[in-house]
Amino acid sequence: MINAIDRLIDKIKETNNPTVIGLDPNYEMIPDHIKKKYDEDLEGVSKAIIEFNKTIIDEIYDIIPAIKPNIAFYEMYGLPGIRAFEETCRYAKEKEMLVIADIKRGDIGSTARAYSNAFLGKIKIGDKEESIFDVDFVTLNPYLGIDGIKPFIEDCHKYNKGVFIIDKTSNPSSGELQDLKLETGEELYVRVAKLIEEWGKDLIGKYGYSSISSVVGATYPKQLQHLRKLAPHTFFLIPGYGAQGGKAEDIALGFDKDGIGGIVNSSRGLMYAYKSDLWKDKYSAENFAKATRAEALRMKVDLNQGI
Repeated sequence: MINAIDRLIDKIKETNNPTVIGLDPNYEMIPDHIKKKYDEDLEGVSKAIIEFNKTIIDEIYDIIPAIKPNIAFYEMYGLPGIRAFEETCRYAKEKEMLVIADIKRGDIGSTARAYSNAFLGKIKIGDKEESIFDVDFVTLNPYLGIDGIKPFIEDCHKYNKGVFIIDKTSNPSSGELQDLKLETGEELYVRVAKLIEEWGKDLIGKYGYSSISSVVGATYPKQLQHLRKLAPHTFFLIPGYGAQGGKAEDIALGFDKDGIGGIVNSSRGLMYAYKSDLWKDKYSAENFAKATRAEALRMKVDLNQGI
């Protein structure tokens, strides 16, 4: 059975595009022609989000390998929002896209086991086992140590799944913790990178990368380059492109000599491309998904030239 990271890399190669679209919907940003179809209540919000997400997926499933829905943007709309999350994940998988659930879980023991059951594994009900969200990857917070990661790694082995563990993130204050110097003289993010590399050694696939992967931001290119050398078997989920200032030439530092090694996230820049200076004169709100496709193709060229 092909492991999770190989499936992702195969899809990147198939589309020739190391991009993941962050589907992080905000009801206020959804075009009016969708919102006016539904009641202004939580159920209506959920239906509007589902239509918005599906319309985007229909336009980009053949050119982008994966989606990355951040569950916070669904949880804030309560149970109807969670239904929108589940339907978005399911629909993307029907279109043969991979799903990276951005959940950033970080707990221990039975709680970590329950989280993993929900997203990567299965739960037992009577004599049956049921998959709940059944995504391909999740994001995790490592700061409770291996106790918070182990249940997910077990399910990666058992169910052919993967994880992206937070290491060096793209936000401005990340250095308050991640850049702290340890007694050894190395930074905390360096220690975390070494742990991730160790945790993933038994899940390395045909391309030399492990399904136990990490999150490394594009906004810190020197650190990105250092981590690529330090952790040669760790695949990177790279946020920070575009709106946060990450450039293709910076992102290229996270890839190996064969042009493999990472997938680059864009959320607002793709979802709301129709509002951008580049596309707003060409695409109306009614054609928002076509603007997303146009921006995805532009981003694909930009990344491939940089890499």
